[in-house]
Amino acid sequence: MFTAPDKSVLQHCINRYTHANPNSARQLDLAARVMPGGNTRSVLFYEPFPLVMSGGTGCFLDDLDGHRYVDFLAEYTAALYGHSHPVIIQALTTAMANGLNLSAHTQLEARLATLIVERFGCIEQVRFTNSGTEANLLALAAARAYTGRDGVIAFNGAYHGGVLSFAGPGTPMNVPHRVYLADYNDLRSVERLLFEHPGACAAILVEPMLGAGGCICAAPGFLEGLRALSRAHGILLVFDEVMTSRLGPGGLQEKLGIKPDLMTLGKYLGGGMPCGMLGGRRDIMAQFDPRHGRLSHAGTFNNNVLTMAAGIAGLEQVYTREQALALNARGDRLREQLNEVLACMPMQFTGQGSVMNLHPTGRPILRPTDIPTDRNSLRDLFFFHLLEGGIYSARRGLFALSLPLTEHEMNRLVNATQAFVERYGGMLTGD
Repeated sequence: MFTAPDKSVLQHCINRYTHANPNSARQLDLAARVMPGGNTRSVLFYEPFPLVMSGGTGCFLDDLDGHRYVDFLAEYTAALYGHSHPVIIQALTTAMANGLNLSAHTQLEARLATLIVERFGCIEQVRFTNSGTEANLLALAAARAYTGRDGVIAFNGAYHGGVLSFAGPGTPMNVPHRVYLADYNDLRSVERLLFEHPGACAAILVEPMLGAGGCICAAPGFLEGLRALSRAHGILLVFDEVMTSRLGPGGLQEKLGIKPDLMTLGKYLGGGMPCGMLGGRRDIMAQFDPRHGRLSHAGTFNNNVLTMAAGIAGLEQVYTREQALALNARGDRLREQLNEVLACMPMQFTGQGSVMNLHPTGRPILRPTDIPTDRNSLRDLFFFHLLEGGIYSARRGLFALSLPLTEHEMNRLVNATQAFVERYGGMLTGD
């Protein structure tokens, strides 16, 4: 039986946090006058109030109260290049000097598209959007039009954007697609849906590792099984690699050796600018060809020069195939070190490569329902403990590495975790 630390332990941490960050608290109060809750991006909010950052450089962030943090969140995986990488800054400066909005095609979108096609094996053609959410909506539209079917199979606990969220009870924010929910790492649940709704489904939409769902890896055979089932039933397999594309030179699909029909991308591939991409088989993507296709895909900023220029610079000069392999190897080593430190506690990091998530349980995790919801205080305690030590992460436990992080910063995280175990480990029992 699990026994958490006394509630007063966490409250003392929160009290110290509140005392140390009056300017962030004051800024939230000011912002709340003109924005609901002072917030315009839900994931950034946490109680009693979120930190407000004043700037960042490399792998460091500075807040309004003069504290400096090592950034282990990296803009929820999007800030792969860190903050103000000189190569990215130079590309943006050049792009701005040549005009921001040109009302026309430019050479940049074809150049970035070429890099994407060369990098990701399943992509024969690509279209650009402004977010991963848009890319996933575009993928579902393409699949429905291509197959003539309306249904979509997705997975409990998965997140594919602000209007495609399947964690917890239904949300009125979701677009009204006909969605059938299966369980991650459970092929039988997918087979059951296909049996119950024959000929109804256009696509299986899946992350090859659940990202916002807790960095839960696909079990051996699960994704291969989805590939086989989709082919057998005439369904398009869509890999959402908005988060996971950074986990291998050609995305997680390359590392796993599985080729989907469509793939969505985003986050770091815009070099820090708003970015989303849909790519895949030529015959499916041809539906968007304005010369003879039947799907129109508008968007004022789809080919904005800042995203195109930053994306090109990042792939050509910074996140090469060699760098992708090296960063993810470092991430695997770090996760192993952290789990060794936490071995005596009911806590673990899951994930792979440069993206991982802390969970308040030592038991195996195959799907989001395996994550206990009554132990959030333990995860919160770790979050505030790290903040006191100058380490920034997500309160939900997400950690993402950026290229500027060195062994020194990673050792700081390992040492801070060891200090957490020494300070609070004796207060815990159970698994």
